[in-house]
Amino acid sequence: QVKLVEPGGGTVQAGGSLRLSCTVTGACNFFMGWFRQAPGKEREGVACMTPNGGMIYYADSVKGRFTFSKDNARNTLYLPMSTLEPEDTAMYYCAAAFWINSATWSEPNTFRYWGQGTKVTVSS
Repeated sequence: QVKLVEPGGGTVQAGGSLRLSCTVTGACNFFMGWFRQAPGKEREGVACMTPNGGMIYYADSVKGRFTFSKDNARNTLYLPMSTLEPEDTAMYYCAAAFWINSATWSEPNTFRYWGQGTKVTVSS
């Protein structure tokens, strides 16, 4: 059984940093992703990693500010976020997919399993 659990996000001032984590069980050899959904907006892809970690895709809006990593020993994904902006305020979700490619990695319906989401608020 695949289970994704995200501890709490948090509130940070603009320009600050925050690190999200996601503990994964039962999802070996999956494509792993981070998504976010701001109030009144559609869910959007933030980053996606191939099973071996060899390829990571990022949304243009977070390139250079967010870094997707994983610790296989702890079965945990990380998303350190820096230089945060009020526009980054959203619910953030980790997710697992059986297969993605460069054209589909940011599409939520490509992902089969989802965490419960964690709230990130960036104040101006």
